[in-house]
Amino acid sequence: MGVKAALPKYELYFYNFVLYMAMLWAATWIYDVSSTNTNRKTFKPSVKPGWYYVGRKMDTEDFEWVMWFSTFWEHILFALSGHIIFAKICSLLAPQYRSLVFMVYGMLAVFTSMGWAYLTLILSHCVLLYSISLVKLRWLCFTAGLTTLATFKMEPFISWQDGFVSGNFELRHVFFYGGCGFTIMRCMSFALENCQRREGNFSFLELLKYNFYLPFFYFGPIMTFEKFYVQANNPKLIRKEGEMWKISLSALLNLSAILVVDVLLHFMYIRTIPTDAKLLKNLSDWALIGLAYINLVYDWVKASVMFGVINTVSRLDHLDPPQPPKCITNLYVFSETHFDRGINDWLCKYVYNYLGGKHENILEELIATLCTYGITLLWLGPGWVVLLWAFLNCFGLNFELWTIKLFSMEPFSSIEMSMSDSMSRRIRALFNTFNYWTIVLYNILALNSLDFAKMVAKRLFLKGFPLTTIMVMFVTYCLVQVIKESERKQALIDDPDPIPPPPPAPPATDPTQAADATDEAVDPNKEKTE
Repeated sequence: MGVKAALPKYELYFYNFVLYMAMLWAATWIYDVSSTNTNRKTFKPSVKPGWYYVGRKMDTEDFEWVMWFSTFWEHILFALSGHIIFAKICSLLAPQYRSLVFMVYGMLAVFTSMGWAYLTLILSHCVLLYSISLVKLRWLCFTAGLTTLATFKMEPFISWQDGFVSGNFELRHVFFYGGCGFTIMRCMSFALENCQRREGNFSFLELLKYNFYLPFFYFGPIMTFEKFYVQANNPKLIRKEGEMWKISLSALLNLSAILVVDVLLHFMYIRTIPTDAKLLKNLSDWALIGLAYINLVYDWVKASVMFGVINTVSRLDHLDPPQPPKCITNLYVFSETHFDRGINDWLCKYVYNYLGGKHENILEELIATLCTYGITLLWLGPGWVVLLWAFLNCFGLNFELWTIKLFSMEPFSSIEMSMSDSMSRRIRALFNTFNYWTIVLYNILALNSLDFAKMVAKRLFLKGFPLTTIMVMFVTYCLVQVIKESERKQALIDDPDPIPPPPPAPPATDPTQAADATDEAVDPNKEKTE
């Protein structure tokens, strides 16, 4: 109940009004703090000259964004442009060999940027995991893959492998860890898919084609092997009607998002302010809570743009890559909380869904989530902050299942059935409101710092109680209702006409005829064989 329930229009208008006014109010607080504290000593390392013609400096605290769209944008653009040109020529002349051309260009690009020693290191990982995949034992593939991944997270293995890369250019470490990490995850996907193949094995060449596809090589996302294999080896390159228009629109949206983020970093120093503990203590409750929320939105936009640029290139290659992450604004359940859908799809396919089954058994769900977040912890790198983030999200995911199980029992199920659908939706939204802020706080912990997350939590639930707590929760409740309305409309678009129940079976005296009639009633499309 409460999933597809509609609310009165005036109620929805009120929720939207409250939501946008609250966001605007919080943004004005942050803008004021950014404008009046430009010359602080703590700001000088990260707030640097930007748009001099409007007198605004730029927040450069986020190294990843500066690396992508300021320092090395021209190099990345040059490499991807070359890939697009060669891929287009091959698609026109010999589409059956395009996956091979992708591989050759990718290997040449890796060799040019990182050298032959690094290329040899990558190939050695591919040979190792390919050899193990021939045994066709899932546990052995997992053990070998995770052990190999762990060698990039601990000494002395890090220093030893890092020595394979010559040169001291600024992007060297990013390329090194990105290429190696994603290579191992792709090799594990290949090995696990090879284990499931009943007859024969995939060739080593297919692994190289899969791993050295340049748009995914250094920065992801990860497309699981079975999807890449089918799509990259499809010689029939036929686009759907309007597909090029959608790709062009996606590229324009990514460009617009880059401009929006650039404006945001010039007028609101959302990445630098959380590093100044003294300034944070003097901020109002609304400014601090709004800063936490906008930080998460910014990180989503950044991830969406970074993956969106790569996805646009891969869609030009007739691939269907993992979609950008779902915005934190639209998240109120832990099961949809992820910033990288490629990693999320990988974990769900090979770990979470494989161990969790239908996700109805509490014990199976607990084991599945522990294993999933254990691999995530290894992928992100062991550390106290990452460990705490993984534990809290693992608990949140399981707590959701426990809560669903509890409220599906008596007397809660009967109480909800006696309510109207709209009232059920309102009560569910009330519970989702508290869930939303646990998601926000847990992710602030990983994206900013433990101190910042603790400060936001204290202001929201302790120092700001009851006025700030009630106001923020009410605004969040409005946000959840707006999200639910969007989901309701999307559900109606996806399934406008629900399938009517099958008609009752006609009466029959012969037991055999009665059984046949019942089967036809259950499945009217079932073919009759005589």
